[in-house]
Amino acid sequence: MVADALVYHPVIAHYVRFLATSVGRDKVMRTIQFFARFYSWYLFRTNRPQTAIAPYDALKKELGKTRKLIRVGKFVEHIKAASLAMDNKGPVDPVLRYLAVGRQLGYAGYLVIDTYTVVDTIGVRKLAAIKRLQDTAQRAWMAGLLCSAMAGFYTLWNLQGKEKTLDLKEGEGVVEAKKIERERAAARIQLVSDLCDLAMPISALGFANLDEGLIGLTGIVSSLIGLSSQWKRTA
Repeated sequence: MVADALVYHPVIAHYVRFLATSVGRDKVMRTIQFFARFYSWYLFRTNRPQTAIAPYDALKKELGKTRKLIRVGKFVEHIKAASLAMDNKGPVDPVLRYLAVGRQLGYAGYLVIDTYTVVDTIGVRKLAAIKRLQDTAQRAWMAGLLCSAMAGFYTLWNLQGKEKTLDLKEGEGVVEAKKIERERAAARIQLVSDLCDLAMPISALGFANLDEGLIGLTGIVSSLIGLSSQWKRTA
């Protein structure tokens, strides 16, 4: 009876649906990968022996390879999303529409190069221009993240303006205020995720000298945000 209660529990069903998605599995692996990145840095900074650090370095690298393989071909999804955003004829702010297109094209460019460099990552064929390709991929990712972050700031600014026009003494105004608050919370969470992710390409391209500990922590935060979002989608 206890076993049946566990097997048929709604949380177990939700967990199965979550892990059935490639995004769900990727978010779990990404969280573990960045934890390993942070923890290996922590062990190094606390003068632990290399034998203690090596397992976490290995975990970080192997999960990176696995995630790279999962992402193969994912650029098609973002090209389609960019096309849909451009063709959207609904009542969408043109600034947000073009930023959405820029975001999706940036991610698509990153993933196209990411897919191409898989052969080097898994050792099938070494690419002479791998460093240049990786830098180009990071620039494309950074461009997509900057578009997403700018959309977040713009959305928050618009919501602030809308809020000032509301009459909270009326029922309709109260309902609209609650809607704005939900939209603001979602925009803030996405903005935090984008700013955390920006630490990685900024560091990789040499625009800032960020240590592994900070990159690990920002990666954990953005991964948990993505994991939570995907968990809600599969509810």
